[in-house]
Amino acid sequence: MTITIRKLDAASPDFRQTLSAVLAFEAAEDEAIDRAVAAILADVKTRGDAAVLSYTERFDRVAAISAQALEIGRDQMQQALDGLPPARRQALQTAADRVRSYHQRQKQECGADGFLYTEADGTVLGQKVTPLDRVGIYVPGGKAAYPSSVLMNAIPAKVAGVQEIVMVVPTPDGVRNQLVLAAAAIAGVDRIFTIGGAQAVAALAYGTATIPAVDKIVGPGNAYVAAAKRRVFGTVGIDMIAGPSEILVICDGSTDPDWIAMDLFSQAEHDELAQSILLCPDAAYIEKVEAAIKRLLPTMPREQVIRTSLADRGALIKVRDMDQACEIVNLIAPEHLEISTQDPQRWADKVRHAGAMFLGRFSSESLGDYCAGPNHVLPTSRTARFSSPLGVYDFQKRSSIIHVSAEGAQTLGRVAAELAYGEGLQAHARSAELRLNN
Repeated sequence: MTITIRKLDAASPDFRQTLSAVLAFEAAEDEAIDRAVAAILADVKTRGDAAVLSYTERFDRVAAISAQALEIGRDQMQQALDGLPPARRQALQTAADRVRSYHQRQKQECGADGFLYTEADGTVLGQKVTPLDRVGIYVPGGKAAYPSSVLMNAIPAKVAGVQEIVMVVPTPDGVRNQLVLAAAAIAGVDRIFTIGGAQAVAALAYGTATIPAVDKIVGPGNAYVAAAKRRVFGTVGIDMIAGPSEILVICDGSTDPDWIAMDLFSQAEHDELAQSILLCPDAAYIEKVEAAIKRLLPTMPREQVIRTSLADRGALIKVRDMDQACEIVNLIAPEHLEISTQDPQRWADKVRHAGAMFLGRFSSESLGDYCAGPNHVLPTSRTARFSSPLGVYDFQKRSSIIHVSAEGAQTLGRVAAELAYGEGLQAHARSAELRLNN
């Protein structure tokens, strides 16, 4: 079977237009999905546990006599951890330790302790940082298991100081993935409910007699989960609405072509909508990568998914030079960026928009997915232009501190009153003026 991946040249007059077509992904809400989700949310909000039980039986084929029967206790999480093969348990523990260490450092560096300062007149201003009380984590289930997502979502919440973490994970036909439960034990998840879909998002957002309402919902899911998160935003916080996974590799031609081909596969195998792009100034090297793709693809268990992804959304792009490659990176604002070059920091300094940057030929994106330490929950679909990876800061909020002294009120009161009169808000002005000495 012929393997097709488009090859583009940045020097072509219609390059920008063609690139835009390659990048185009409409996360357009399917009206049928949105209507179904709206109905589910309203039903769970009204009927609570009864609605959750009904949808869980309908969609996951799990019949439970009560919502309590859908909860997994800490003892079951620990049993799952204890039952892992030693090598897998060690790998999970190592990944968790690295993720925790990174986010502890992030907490220190991101001003998690707040600040106060005193002005000359005695007025004290500052900021208080407090963790969220309760967070909900959605973990996909069914066709695949994602213990790494448990670690990446729960550990920064714990490091931030969140008091309670409630995890939901669908278990179609009642099959519970032991590695996911083990990851929850290591990450410090407090409660797990075996529910999924829009009904799980609704339960976390509104609360039921059994499932507590949370302050924020994080974690990936299918189109129904994404639509539900979008709809409950405002009642609760959410992390982001994630699109298909993306990798962009810029290479100077010095890396083994097989490595680059496999790195492109690593995102393409997620699903048919995932995007894998290579930028390189060396036409001969691009040919070598294309040859590697053709040779290696038949060896992949998820060959058909990768094939479709590369054909529909992949590209091998010839650029003028590495500077132009960096310009295109900033235009694309990829979720994952590999800078597989000599002196990668030189080019990283030119990148403004990327969810995560992997520097040097040994920094494969797959290491970031599992165990490097930084979070793998990243902005997609060009949202890296204005948003950041999931982090400790997503599980904290900030309150302003304003303690005005009697002397400070004399200065600030006159300023506030003048501006309030200008806005026609007399009560604001008088409130400030009443505190003036005269």
